Amino acid sequence: MLCIKEKRKSLGISQAELAERVNVNQTAISQWERGVVTPSLEKAKRLAYVFGCTIDDLYAAEPEKEAG
Repeated sequence: MLCIKEKRKSLGISQAELAERVNVNQTAISQWERGVVTPSLEKAKRLAYVFGCTIDDLYAAEPEKEAG
């Protein structure tokens, strides 16, 4: 699961500001944050650059479900 919203909020920037930095519209940011759409590799690279992290860091580890 992407953690774009958490990273954006930790920087204290709005969706509009992030959209401007990544060169997309605010709707795209909203859709990424809600998990409606996944950003392309190019956009993920831009997000990672803005957040100062790796692409892998954009994905929050999901808890493993126990079998049975």
